[in-house]
Amino acid sequence: RAGEALLAQPMDKLLSKTANELGLDRCFHADQDEPLTLNFPGASGRWGIRRSTFREQGLPHELLVLTDLSRTLREEERRAWQRLVRVLGHEMNNSLAPIKSLAASLESLLRRDPLPADWKDDASAGLNSIASRADSLSRFLQAYTRLTKLPPPQKHDVDLASLVQRVVDLEPRLKVQVVSGPKIVIRADAAQIEQALINLVHNAVDAALETRGNVAIGWREKEGCVEIFVQDEGPGIMNPANLFVPFFTTKPDGSGIGLPLSRQIAEAHAGSLVLTNRENGQGAQALLRLPR
Repeated sequence: RAGEALLAQPMDKLLSKTANELGLDRCFHADQDEPLTLNFPGASGRWGIRRSTFREQGLPHELLVLTDLSRTLREEERRAWQRLVRVLGHEMNNSLAPIKSLAASLESLLRRDPLPADWKDDASAGLNSIASRADSLSRFLQAYTRLTKLPPPQKHDVDLASLVQRVVDLEPRLKVQVVSGPKIVIRADAAQIEQALINLVHNAVDAALETRGNVAIGWREKEGCVEIFVQDEGPGIMNPANLFVPFFTTKPDGSGIGLPLSRQIAEAHAGSLVLTNRENGQGAQALLRLPR
C-alpha cells in the first residue's frame, strides 16, 4: 500500500512497469550511504536507500527499500541551526558586551567636572579597546561570509602528488611525512582542495605539537574513489559533536571555520570529510574522499 500511495498507481499497474518507467532507476545506482532527493507523484523529499538481491523460483531479483528521511533530516538541520545560533550569539556578545561597558565608562568619564588630568589617556585607551573589539567582530563576520559564499568548484585535471606536496611545503612548524600513493589525476578545483588540505594539515600539526608527535599525509584508491588521509599523533578528538559546528573552536586564536569550510569543499566535489580517532595509534585521522 505504501508503494501504491507513493507512486499513485494501483499494484496491478505497477507490476507491469520497469524501474525506469516508475522513476526508480536512479535508486539502483545511487550511493546507499547518502540521502537521495526524489520526486514521486505521491511524495517528494530526501530518501534513504537500501538494496539487496534474492532469488525466487531460480530467478534473480533486486529488492529496493526507500525510507523517507525528510523529517529526520529537517530535525537534524534544526538542531544544527540552533547550535550555530548559540555560537554566533556567544561570539557577538563577547564583542558587544565590552563595547557597551567601555562606552558607558567613557560617558561617565566625560561627565565628570572637572575632568581628571589624565582623562585624555583614559579616553584614548577606551576608544582603542572599542576599536579592537569592533575589528574582532568584523573579522568574525568576514569569516562567516567566507563560509556561506563558497563558489562552485572550477574543476580541472589535478595531479594529486603535486598538490599534496604544495600543501606540505606551506607548513613551517613541523616536517609533515608524505606517504606517497599511486599516481592519480583527479578532476577538482585545485585551489579549493588545496585550501581544505591546508586546514586539515594545520589542525593536525596543532594537535601534534601538544604531544610532540608527528603528522603524515597520504592517499590511496578505494572503491572508485580517492582517499586522502591526514594523521596526527596528538591527543585525539575530545569534542566530536562540535567538530563541524561553524565558529566553534577550543583554540585561543582559532576562527572555527577551517573544518566546516573543508567539509563544504569536499561536498561541493561530491565527496566527504570524516574525522575520527585513530584505531591503531594515538591521535586523530581526517579522511577526505573524492570521486575519480
